[in-house]
Amino acid sequence: MGLKAKQLAQCTVDFDKDGKQSGYFNLPLSVHDDAWGVIRVPLAVIKNGVGPTVILEGGNHGDEYEGPIALGELIRDLDPGQVAGRLIFIPAINLPAVLQARRTSPIDDLNMNRTFPGDANGTATQQISAFVNDALFPMGDAFLDLHSGGSSLDLMPSSVIEPVADPVQHAKNVAAVTAFDAPLIVVIDNRGDHRTATASAARAGLTVVGTEMAGAGTVSIDALNICRRGVRNVLSHLGVLPPEMATAPRHEQRLFELPGSDAFVLADDDGVFEPFHKNGTMVSRGQPAGRIHFLSHPDRKPAELTYAADGILYGRRQPGRVRPGNCCLVVASPYGGSLK
Repeated sequence: MGLKAKQLAQCTVDFDKDGKQSGYFNLPLSVHDDAWGVIRVPLAVIKNGVGPTVILEGGNHGDEYEGPIALGELIRDLDPGQVAGRLIFIPAINLPAVLQARRTSPIDDLNMNRTFPGDANGTATQQISAFVNDALFPMGDAFLDLHSGGSSLDLMPSSVIEPVADPVQHAKNVAAVTAFDAPLIVVIDNRGDHRTATASAARAGLTVVGTEMAGAGTVSIDALNICRRGVRNVLSHLGVLPPEMATAPRHEQRLFELPGSDAFVLADDDGVFEPFHKNGTMVSRGQPAGRIHFLSHPDRKPAELTYAADGILYGRRQPGRVRPGNCCLVVASPYGGSLK
C-alpha cells in the first residue's frame, strides 16, 4: 500500500492577512552537499479586504524573462490600498530552472509545464507543481501564467486562450485574454497535452490567461512593455485593481489558433536551419519554409522544408543547429471556431 501524498511545502507568508508580504515556500531538497536543505521559492501576497484571488505565475520555464520582471515590479510598486481582493505572486516558480536559465530543472531535468497536477511525493519539480495545483489553485479565482518562447523559440507577443469545454468558463477566459490587449490572441492546446499549468488551472475552474512574450533567450523591450500593461489590464478587468490602472486598448484584436500538428515545421535531418521568412509573414501550405544545411558535407544539397498550414509565421527556432524532431517554425492559422 503506497504512502498517502502529503504536501511538504512550508510557507513563510499568511495568505489570509491583509497588507503586503514577501517570503517563500520551502520544499525539502536532500542532495550531496546539503542533507537537510530546501528549495526556497519566492512568494508574495498583497491582500486588501474582500475580492477575487488572482494567482500570477512567472518563471515556469527558467529561460523566459518578461513575466518574472513584470511581476517583480508589481510586487514592489503596488500599494495594498490599490487592491480589492488578493494577489498571490509566484514570479520564479521553477526557481532551480530560473537560477540556471534553463527550460528544464537542473535537479531532475523535468519541464515543469509538463508535470501538472504534480506529485507531492515526487521529484523536486513535481513537488513544486503539486504545491501550485493543490495549495494555491483552490484559493484562486483566476490564474495568469506568463511565458515567452525561451531559448529555443522567438514568438510573436500574444495572449493565449486555454481551450475549455464549459461555455461559461470559456467566455470568462476569452474576456480576460482579450483585456490583456496583446497584438495577437492565439488558442493553444499544447498538442493536446493536459499536463500544463494553464490546463490544470482550467480543470480547477479558474479563469485562465496565458501569454507568449517573444523569447529567443533575451528580454524583448516591446514584449516586456506589452506584458507590463497586459497584467494590469487583466487585473483591472477582474476587479482587483481600479479601472484607472488599465490602459486604453492599443491593438486591433487578431484571433489565431495552432492548427494541430500542421502548425509545426519539424526538422528531418541534423544540420543548420535557414528560415526563409520573418515572424509575422503570411505563409501558405506547401510553400517552401526554409532549408537545412549540412556544413560537414558541403557537397550535399540542403534539405528543403515546407509549411503544412496557411496562416501567419508565429514563431521561429532560435538556435540554428537542429536535429530530427526539432521544431523549426510555428504557423498560427486564423481561428476557425466560435468565441461565443
